Amino acid sequence: MLNRRILRIKAFKVLYSYAENREMTLKEALSALDASCEATRDLYLFMLSVIPPLTAEAARRVEAARGKFNPTEEELHPNLKFVRNALAPLLESDPDFQKIIERKKFSWDQNDALLHHLYESMKSRPYYEAYMADPEVSLDQDVRLFKKVFETEFEDNEELAALLEDMSLYWTDDLAYALSCDIRSLEDIRRTGRWNLPPLYQSDILQARGKAADSDRQFVTRLLSSAFARFDEYDEKVASSVTKWDRDRLYVTDTVLIAMGLAEAENFPEIPVRVTINEYVEIAKYYSTPKSRSFVNGLLDKLIKESEAEGRVSKSGNGLI
Repeated sequence: MLNRRILRIKAFKVLYSYAENREMTLKEALSALDASCEATRDLYLFMLSVIPPLTAEAARRVEAARGKFNPTEEELHPNLKFVRNALAPLLESDPDFQKIIERKKFSWDQNDALLHHLYESMKSRPYYEAYMADPEVSLDQDVRLFKKVFETEFEDNEELAALLEDMSLYWTDDLAYALSCDIRSLEDIRRTGRWNLPPLYQSDILQARGKAADSDRQFVTRLLSSAFARFDEYDEKVASSVTKWDRDRLYVTDTVLIAMGLAEAENFPEIPVRVTINEYVEIAKYYSTPKSRSFVNGLLDKLIKESEAEGRVSKSGNGLI
């Protein structure tokens, strides 16, 4: 489920917390890392669990319209295609899905207003109108509809963002990734007719398919441990390399990103230097200042070359530039 880009981001966030709070221990840092990784899958589960409540919201609206004092012909004989979609009962009757949702205590029951707004927004979309107008009734069609819902209705939804922030601080910034995992699960359901909990790490998925893949959990644990252990040294390297700047004027995010890049370059001979630099430059685009991209790129390249000269960076095999 989690790829190495998001694992690097999670390790970066934990190391940033350490940079701001030096009382944090390595054990606490690794615990925070594990919690952050699990939280992304929790968010994936919570968002997937919206399908039955959203379907129930539609059913309630249909029944309310039928019970009006003077219902129209359309209200008396509504199009029930969405209400009878195959995905909602599939998830509701799946014992594994229901068990984990209950164990996590995830529920949309207290979010009637949000469900109402989501349903109204979905109803107004051309993709929903096309779905309802098509006479075909199939799991394939239902999956395609909900893929559109997950692609369209949840990102940039301020009401949902406020709910997720209240539920977990770890869910900040993870919604887009969790939704992409939901969409992949919907495709799996379309192919197999059932839901399966995705393994937490992408390497676990590849290994289950018989493909050779190094453990992503070991990767991110070793990455954070290495950067944590030598952070003071890396911090000093950054400060001493920028002679025109006072230490206090350096952005902590940039220092942490460069420390992460140095730790990766020194501890993972199979990863090419250019891949490492590009990864942290990309992260800088989203988590630091507009000028950080070029700063991180230039200084990380310089410091890695110095580490190579000191014999601390040695690439072999696929790690060769």
